[in-house]
Amino acid sequence: MSRLKELFLRKNKSVLNVYFTAGYPGLNDTLPVMNTLQDAGVDLIELGMPYSDPLADGPVIQESSAIALQNGMSISTLFNQLKSMRNTIKLPVVLMGYMNPVLQYGFEDFCKKAAAVGVDGLILPDLPPYEFETKYRAVLAENGLDFIFLVTPETTEERVRYLDSLSSGFLYAVSSSSTTGKEKNFKVVQEYLIRLGSYKLGNPILVGFGIKDSETFQAVVPYANGAIIGSAFISALTKGNDPLTATTEFIASVLKENP
Repeated sequence: MSRLKELFLRKNKSVLNVYFTAGYPGLNDTLPVMNTLQDAGVDLIELGMPYSDPLADGPVIQESSAIALQNGMSISTLFNQLKSMRNTIKLPVVLMGYMNPVLQYGFEDFCKKAAAVGVDGLILPDLPPYEFETKYRAVLAENGLDFIFLVTPETTEERVRYLDSLSSGFLYAVSSSSTTGKEKNFKVVQEYLIRLGSYKLGNPILVGFGIKDSETFQAVVPYANGAIIGSAFISALTKGNDPLTATTEFIASVLKENP
């Protein structure tokens, strides 16, 4: 059984997925931050592969990507950092990024290496579903990697069901059609999540974009299986002198009202 499937069988509410950019704030902070996230009580780690032109990312994540690239982060460097990951990390780990650097690395080689170091799944927002079905799905399946598609409030029910049928692991519900880190109207987000829930989809639903603290986390988790925090965590890493202390304190603040 995949780690993602096992996670959602064991815990299907209030799942906390935390995103951060690999190689940020320092090149060699990736694995220490991951271990600290695990120790702090996170359920799932979404590791961003820095890219120079990230379509869906707001200024905070864009800046972290730029700094990580300046630090020397690359896909090869990341895989080298992750080769010992499973000695300590028991959580599911998903890589999030964009097709261009993955294609430059070689899609099949990328999937083989990701599986070899213990990665559980991929989020590639600019991979079209048709291309996924016809060119890449079999490669992912051969390597035991889950693939997560994104849906938005504007996505039709028919297309939501289609993307759900292609996804495994979970479905990423973008809270609104904007970049990461923007303020959200959570009453509207709740209505959107209620609508998604009424479809009785095959995958668990995690909501992201605009979830930043305990209050916003608690506002959405009754209506989904969990939530994704990214920009707010990266901001905490940016402000903190010590990234590991900043990680522990930030996650404690998010989970403080969560049983």
